[in-house]
Amino acid sequence: MNDLANAGKPVLKRWTTEEIEALFALPFNDLLFRAQQVHRERFDPNAVQVSTLLSIKTGGCSENCGYCSQSAHHHAEVPKEKLLDLDSVVAQAAAAKEQGATRFCMGAAWRGPNQKDLLPVLDMIRAVKALGLETCVTLGMLKEGQADQLREAGLDYYNHNLDTAEEFYEEIVTTHSYQDRVETLERVRKVGMKICSGGIVGMGETRAHRAALIVQLANLEPPPESVPINMLVQVEGTPLEGTPELDPLEFVRTIACARIAMPGSLVRLSAGRQEMSDELQALCFLAGANSIFYGEKLLTTGNASTSHDQALFQRLGIQAMAA
Repeated sequence: MNDLANAGKPVLKRWTTEEIEALFALPFNDLLFRAQQVHRERFDPNAVQVSTLLSIKTGGCSENCGYCSQSAHHHAEVPKEKLLDLDSVVAQAAAAKEQGATRFCMGAAWRGPNQKDLLPVLDMIRAVKALGLETCVTLGMLKEGQADQLREAGLDYYNHNLDTAEEFYEEIVTTHSYQDRVETLERVRKVGMKICSGGIVGMGETRAHRAALIVQLANLEPPPESVPINMLVQVEGTPLEGTPELDPLEFVRTIACARIAMPGSLVRLSAGRQEMSDELQALCFLAGANSIFYGEKLLTTGNASTSHDQALFQRLGIQAMAA
């Protein structure tokens, strides 16, 4: 019976860390050529999906993620703020749509929402959805039943990054486990919602750790529909301030390996773009990145301006992906 139910469905490759490490080790031109071939099999090579990210509740998070400016454990001087009101969120979502965004993402600095927290977020999802935008939220770890409520409100994507390889996870955060994050992704999948899950590179991890992260994402069943690859933005007052910077070409290699391992996913060139040259971003698009965040701010850190992104798209002959 299971064989009949799965008839006609594509068989997803199960990747190994050794296979991804072998991709990383390819000559740079060969790796990008392979990634571009894979990319063109599934996507328009000159179209990029555009999202906007808004912090709807900033600061005071109980978790100690070493990269995060919003942790109450660190001294990044990010003020603790209350949840934004519905009208403010809708106004910013409408402005994002006007600027060309097709997905509106809302983030709250929580370990996970309680029911009182969740109710106003459900209203935000409904209101943003009514504007004709795709919706995404990142609220931390979900309890049993909360994913159902989000789906019923019309949520399209739940973002919950694995951040880094399981083997390196305790070097970055100790207030929750890697398995805690996996369980939230499983709850989201169980109710039929799409997943946005990726990681952060440049946190002091090795290439083997980066390869393991890609394997862990690619071997989810199915892989995330959206995979943000973030370059660490070092924030004063966080434990990862002063971490040696990652070679930019290693970042491009990471994008390329993610594209090859997850051919049907949107691979998002995410945090860190403000510090990247246009030329580096162009290499990332060549390597298979086909999603970005529009807007001058990503939660609490800076991002490339919308006007700059529009000018870069024009220089490269890239169009924003239609909704």
